[in-house]
Amino acid sequence: QVQLVESGGGLVQAGGSLRLSCAASVRTFSSYTMGWFRQAPGKEREFVAAISWSDGSTYYTDFVKGRFTISRDNVKNTVYLQMNNLKPEDTARYYCAAKLGPIVRTTDWYKIWGQGTQVTVSS
Repeated sequence: QVQLVESGGGLVQAGGSLRLSCAASVRTFSSYTMGWFRQAPGKEREFVAAISWSDGSTYYTDFVKGRFTISRDNVKNTVYLQMNNLKPEDTARYYCAAKLGPIVRTTDWYKIWGQGTQVTVSS
């Protein structure tokens, strides 16, 4: 059973940066496409970014392009989300998720989820 554990969240001022990490307890980590999602209070969970298992290609939702960077270390079984120029509207709980196969942005296709880490951006 794959387990995902996120870390790195916290409170930051607008314009600041945070780096989220997601450690996976699986030997075949390199076989999984990894995604980051977020959920703000009262809102649905939404796609943020994903990185492919096959060639490391990445995909971002429009509202984070140019500010967030997803990366992975297949030796450390970890995926990262570097978040720069944070805005108050980025405040949410951020979740790491894993799936087999290509990148998709649909939540339902990701079958393995972490518990999330809270990111709060003050104005």
